[in-house]
Amino acid sequence: MMENNLEAIMGLIIHGGNAKSCAMEAIHAAKSGSFQVAEEKIKLAEESLVEAHHAQTEMLTQEAQGDHMQVTLLTVHSQDHLMTAMTFTDLAKELIDVYKNIQLTTQKES
Repeated sequence: MMENNLEAIMGLIIHGGNAKSCAMEAIHAAKSGSFQVAEEKIKLAEESLVEAHHAQTEMLTQEAQGDHMQVTLLTVHSQDHLMTAMTFTDLAKELIDVYKNIQLTTQKES
C-alpha cells in the first residue's frame, strides 16, 4: 500500500472517529440540558467530517487519475468509519432537537 494511500485511509479513520465522539458528546450535553455545548460539539463533529471528506476526495482523485489502489480491509474499514460517523452525526442532530422540544414542552407545562 502506497504511503499516501495509507495517510488518506488513516485520515478517514481518525477524523471519522473524532466526529462520532463529538456527536456522542453532543447527545450527552443535550440530555443534560446544555444545548450550547451540544451545538458546539456538533460543529466540531461536522468539522471533523469535512476533514475526513478531504481525505476521501484525495483517494477518489487518485483513482480518477488512473492511480488505482488495492482495496484492503483497512480501506473498507476507513470507509465504514466515515459512513458511521456521518449517520451518527445526523442522528445526534435529531436527538438534540428532541431534547430541546422536551425541555420546551416541560417548561410550558410548568
